[in-house]
Order: sequence, then C-alpha cells, then structure tokens
Amino acid sequence: MRAAPITGGGKWGDLSRRVASTLVLLAIGVLLAVAQGPWLRLGMAIITAITFWELAAMTGWKNPARHVTLFGRSRPIALAAIAGVAQAFALTGLPWAWLALSLPLLLGLPGAARRDRATYAIFGAAILLVAYELVLFRESFGLNFVLWLMGVIIISDTAGYFFGRILGGPKFWAALSPKKTWSGTIAGWIGACLFGAILWATDRGDATLIWVSPLVCFAGQMGDIAESWLKRRAGVKDSSNLIPGHGGFMDRFDAVTGAVLATMLIGFVTSLPVVN
Repeated sequence: MRAAPITGGGKWGDLSRRVASTLVLLAIGVLLAVAQGPWLRLGMAIITAITFWELAAMTGWKNPARHVTLFGRSRPIALAAIAGVAQAFALTGLPWAWLALSLPLLLGLPGAARRDRATYAIFGAAILLVAYELVLFRESFGLNFVLWLMGVIIISDTAGYFFGRILGGPKFWAALSPKKTWSGTIAGWIGACLFGAILWATDRGDATLIWVSPLVCFAGQMGDIAESWLKRRAGVKDSSNLIPGHGGFMDRFDAVTGAVLATMLIGFVTSLPVVN
C-alpha cells in the first residue's frame, strides 16, 4: 500500500503543517539556545527516543501491519527507550561512550521487517548522529552557529513553500513529493544564499556562508524527500499521530536531519563557516 498524498484545501491546504514545522524547528532552536549541560543532553536523548519510536513503527519492527499509533500493542516503546538511553550515555563524554550509539541499531535490526532492515539501519544511524552532532555544534561552535543552521532550514522551507505555491511549474520529484516544485526548490536555495550574504555583509559571519548556506538548504530538502520516500514505502501518510492533525516528529525533523548531515560532511572536507 502506498501513502496517499495530502489532498483538500487547495494549494494552501497544508499551510498549517508548514507552520507546525516552523514551530518545531523554533522549539529545537530554543532548546539548543537555553539548555546547557545535562539538560541539553536530556533534550536530545528525548528527541532521539521519539524519532526512533516512529522509525521502528514505519519499518515494521515486530509489527507487520505497520500501524503507527500512539497507543496499542504495535508501539515499539522498548526500542525507543534503548535509543534514548544510548544517546544520553553517548553524550556523557566518557571515553568511547559514543559506541553506545550502535546499540539501538544492533539490537533493533533483527526486529525490523526483512525488506526494511537496511532502511532501518540507515535512517536510524542518521537520527542518532544528528542528535549527537547538534550537541557538539552547540558546544563547539556556539549558539549563533546553530541559529544559522536552523535559520537556513526555516528560510528554505518558507521560501520554497510560498514561491512554489505562487509560481507553480514543474514538480521537483512528483513520485515522492507531489507538491514540491522546481520553483519552490530554487527559491529555497536563493533564500539561503541571501541569508548567508546578509550575515557576511553585516559582519556576522565569513564569506563561506554564501555558498555553504544553499548547500545545507539543498541537503535539508533532500532530507524531506528521503522521509517522504520512507512514508510511502511504509504505506503511511504521517510518521505518527504525535502532533494531532499535523503528523509526527519525523515529519517536522526531516530537513534538520539532512542539513546537519551535510554540515558534518562539509566539516570533514573543508572548514566550517564562521558565524559570529
């Protein structure tokens, strides 16, 4: 069974979902801004547990019917708890503590549906790495770096949504995301580039922000596409019903995942941009 696209309400019918996405991103930004030490680590551990619960349900973890519900026998709560505890331990900073991140993958892999084991492993590793890296970004590069990252995602999503709906045109990837257009996608790149240019022009960052920002934007868009593919593969419209009427947490966290992973990759091959 394939997930049905969201219908109804015309071209602005999913505006409330976009607002929900922005609010969640802002909440994550606030968490990273005000929380420090154990509270920050606890927040990332909780996020890890929630997203792992949704991922496990969508990959058929001991649940062939794939019913993603908050209550009921199908919920893989145990795996979510393991993921949250493993993330919390990995973030203690103890020697080799990061190896704990492998536990949810190794323990959960046998329980996933046979055809979805690779999917579970890839998406699970991404969830664990992103939550872990967000803490490192906050503590190694400072608050403004994280705010830049979240700003790129929010600007990309907002520009992409409104320009895509207003201008329309060819679909970016119709099979996976029926409403995402090339005009909206490119608008996101331009918005991210302008955001980086403004930060540089106002002496709030270096010139690398001009080209790094659209790259991070594109990665966030690909994170959105990847999660759309996962939902269609699972035959569900939303990752869960945790946010009534607006889907699940992975639905709001997908662009963050892509953006953070891209930022990590950029950091491996070149210097990350300076954000003042």
